[in-house]
Amino acid sequence: MADKHTVTHNKVAVYGDLMLDKYYHGSVSRISPEAPVPVVKIDEIRSNLGGAGNVAHNIATLESKPTLIGLIGRDDHSKDLKNLAKVANIQLFGIETDTPTITKIRIIGGHQQITRLDFEDIVKLEEGTIKSIKNTIDSLKEIGVIIISDYGKGACHPEICQYIINSATKKNIKVMIDPKGADWTKYNGAFIITPNLSEVKQLLNISLNNTDSEVEAAGKTILSNYKIDNLLITRSEKGMSLITPDSVTHFHTKAKEVYDVSGAGDTVIATLAWSLVNGRKLKEAVYIANAAAGIVVSKLGTTPIKFKELMTVLEPYSHKYVDRDVLIDRLSVERSKGNKIVFTNGCFDILHRGHVDYLQSAKKLGDIIVIGVNTDRSVKQLKGSTRPINHEKDRVELLSHLEFVDYVTLFDEETPYDLIKSVKPDILVKGGDYKINEVVGREFAGEVRIIPLTQGYSTTKIIEKASK
Repeated sequence: MADKHTVTHNKVAVYGDLMLDKYYHGSVSRISPEAPVPVVKIDEIRSNLGGAGNVAHNIATLESKPTLIGLIGRDDHSKDLKNLAKVANIQLFGIETDTPTITKIRIIGGHQQITRLDFEDIVKLEEGTIKSIKNTIDSLKEIGVIIISDYGKGACHPEICQYIINSATKKNIKVMIDPKGADWTKYNGAFIITPNLSEVKQLLNISLNNTDSEVEAAGKTILSNYKIDNLLITRSEKGMSLITPDSVTHFHTKAKEVYDVSGAGDTVIATLAWSLVNGRKLKEAVYIANAAAGIVVSKLGTTPIKFKELMTVLEPYSHKYVDRDVLIDRLSVERSKGNKIVFTNGCFDILHRGHVDYLQSAKKLGDIIVIGVNTDRSVKQLKGSTRPINHEKDRVELLSHLEFVDYVTLFDEETPYDLIKSVKPDILVKGGDYKINEVVGREFAGEVRIIPLTQGYSTTKIIEKASK
């Protein structure tokens, strides 16, 4: 049986409210003589896929080919949607109705949005339309994840949502929901729902401060009230919180500067789905989605994340350095393969032969070696204000380039006690003259091994020699 956080196929389908976003860009140099409003001289007009289309576009720009299903009108705007989907390499199933295609026009002067014009009517699903949607869902092949992108425009009727969820569950397909409104019973059975803080407040009809404790409590209430597996609450500048039946994990924001949050929720759920169908575990997928959100909120408008942009942000993470939460997920995979986990730790301030000999010996005791590295703050606490010589990023990078090293992670505490408690290594390794009963965190390891250090090599001696 497949792991509950993995998928068996590598394609993503998106169903939901389709929209056309049009942007009229121009410059403002005067006020209209007809009314006290700015006159915008239009220099550029561009169109984007909006709503569920933006979700699919985000997946497409991550070098995948998603399937997009939604309702369109019999109008010129639907032609624009079809052309945009074709250019973006998105397979579009546009189901026609008598309701006009939802279109939003934004007037932008310089970098400031002046106004928005909405052309929309809430669609009422007729029996024939419902049948067409169900037939299209049934025809999907090799899908690992289906996203329901609900903007409250009528496409995500309770009957349709439940049909998608029930059909997908039978095929071991995960359903992810970007929700809208205060009736979440239509999402029962979903794998994960990704509301923002405002949507959580609306659902529970409560005031809610953006603190870890209050968000956690609200999330647990939602899990107890609805039949969903997991909940990911996006929290603007505070990042995200993943609430599961077994754990709560808070992910700090990756944004350097928040410029425009338009479409950020679409990017989060799209990147989350893309990560899952590419073999990531859930927590690791959330980490990646958080990084993607940090990129798009620094842009203007509903601009999708690009593959190269995401890889640039994730470059250190994509190799051997991982955050603690992601490390635990990866180690669970290693253990499922029968691999024995070895753990050791240190400052590794100036990497020398003694370190390499020691780490090679440690690696030979098992299959996977994890190295815990003291942060700069932690090193100063242990060694004094003149240390470390090398920044933590440089120390991690050098260790990561050792071929036999599997994972490197940082810890900020004075000792690695909490890290070892999380890792629970099969073998805990220390060097030098330690006695086994003196080793921190030994109670969480299968066994403790002491490895003699190579004589004549130490960071302290190197520093002393260099200072003469």
